[in-house]
Amino acid sequence: MSHAVRDSVPGTGKAPVTGSVRGDRPAGTEAEAAALLGWLTDPEAPRLCLVVGGPRRGKSALLSWLAAHGTRAGARRRRAARELIPLAGQCALGAAWTIANRLGVVARTPGELVQAVATTETRRAALVLPDLHAAAEPEAIAELIGELAASGRVRLVVESCTGTPSYALLADRRVTVVDLDGDAEEADRGETNAPAQGASGRGEPGPGDLPYEARHAVDLADPVAVCTADPLRVTTAYATGPGDDRGGLRSAWLRAGQSLCRDQSPADRALVLLGALGDGADPRLRPTLLALAADAPWRLRWTRVRGDLTPPWPGPVTALGAIGDRLLVAGTTDAVRLLGAADATPAGEPLRTPSGGRVKALAPAPDGTVLLLDERGRLQPVPGPEPRAPYLERLTTAVAATLTRHPGTALAAISGSVVVGDRLGSVHAFGLTGIHQAALHSGRVTAVTAVGTATPFLCSGGLDGTVRRWIPGRDPDPAPVAERRSAVVSLHATESAEGPSLAIAWADGLVELHDLDTRTRLTFRPGPPVRAVALTPDGALVVGMDEGLLCLDRAAHDRK
Repeated sequence: MSHAVRDSVPGTGKAPVTGSVRGDRPAGTEAEAAALLGWLTDPEAPRLCLVVGGPRRGKSALLSWLAAHGTRAGARRRRAARELIPLAGQCALGAAWTIANRLGVVARTPGELVQAVATTETRRAALVLPDLHAAAEPEAIAELIGELAASGRVRLVVESCTGTPSYALLADRRVTVVDLDGDAEEADRGETNAPAQGASGRGEPGPGDLPYEARHAVDLADPVAVCTADPLRVTTAYATGPGDDRGGLRSAWLRAGQSLCRDQSPADRALVLLGALGDGADPRLRPTLLALAADAPWRLRWTRVRGDLTPPWPGPVTALGAIGDRLLVAGTTDAVRLLGAADATPAGEPLRTPSGGRVKALAPAPDGTVLLLDERGRLQPVPGPEPRAPYLERLTTAVAATLTRHPGTALAAISGSVVVGDRLGSVHAFGLTGIHQAALHSGRVTAVTAVGTATPFLCSGGLDGTVRRWIPGRDPDPAPVAERRSAVVSLHATESAEGPSLAIAWADGLVELHDLDTRTRLTFRPGPPVRAVALTPDGALVVGMDEGLLCLDRAAHDRK
């Protein structure tokens, strides 16, 4: 067999044939294996590499070897993870969700994935993508791969067949080609008729060759079936099949799909699907999903999604708060809606910012005043039903004046104190007797919350992916409460008879509920990006998103 390694852009050079090829590599592919390792480590190489060749040339085996090569514990040099993501049978949406999960970002569509990869810090990874030719939507996935490569933030190595439309879409870009057939002309002649052999290119039918019913032998109207089947198969069926909403299951699945495509139990999947189900869904779905979700660590108290009418969906959420038995829900307008915490029904006239600006954060004070942080980082107080004490009015006025000069990025309040985070990583606790400050984060503070116990404390989160606890006037706790490779989006802490609890929303879509005394936690992923979290006085967790708002209780078997 002859071998060819080439760059499709004239003058850019070939991928260097260097690097160790130790390991159980496929026989006869030593040169290609070395070329792939060289491409991975060459900073000047294109971010996209195509592995091509005729049927039974060992393309898939070579990519599997590449994904596993060098993953042994104790390796001297830390390298980007190699994520193996088979594309056979996948649609573009399912591929986008799978890639987003591997990179640690949230993306509702392929376009959002491209934007997230281009604009945020993602996990360092090389995506190894076999069987593009056997995908359910190979051309759409090829477009996604090309856009991801163009961002320059991630490397992608793709198994493809020459002579196919998806190959043509990628070969037009700046790309390194590892050819197991020999020179380019030989490869083109050998693969031109590959689609006639079956979409898999192996002389047998592939997913794209079979009738719709045979490809997706899952009852898409049966909630038990979709929660127990291969989630990527279900995603392909919903995304590429007829537009029938299947009693509301299809809309719910496509709304929460990134979470549903993760490896989890049918009970957890049923819980996520329940949280995305609209009030117009077939009434038989909810009891079935509730029974299936019985072993999940949460119970769904209520949910409101876009399009709900009874009670109405309150709109996109940017910030949440709780005061008494009511929730404060801020959105993309200047209005803060009041909802009953028990069932999300409207509970009064909306509050509005005095300046008419959009609300970025909110903090209800114990005296009934609601403090709002607008999108410019300035304080906007909304008076409560009773007149404020003069000393509290003076405190609020002083903090507002300070934020006019130095805008805030996060806000919280307890009795006699206003807490503000800033873009430099510091937290400022303004009180009646002075101000306490601490540099708690590297980079912008994204969330703060305060608890007015006998010894008041606060928690802050930042772009640096840490959550820290601090008692103003003392040194901050040396170890973070939580730390992940994702920015903190929202925090809310409360005190109950069982001890202090802290809710955390992360930028990768994860929500956590921490018991601060026992250091235990529960987690939940609703699927879409999470914008805000809040805890009700009775301990329920409220999660706010762009198209949904839901409330969860801890299951009885998961309580202390």
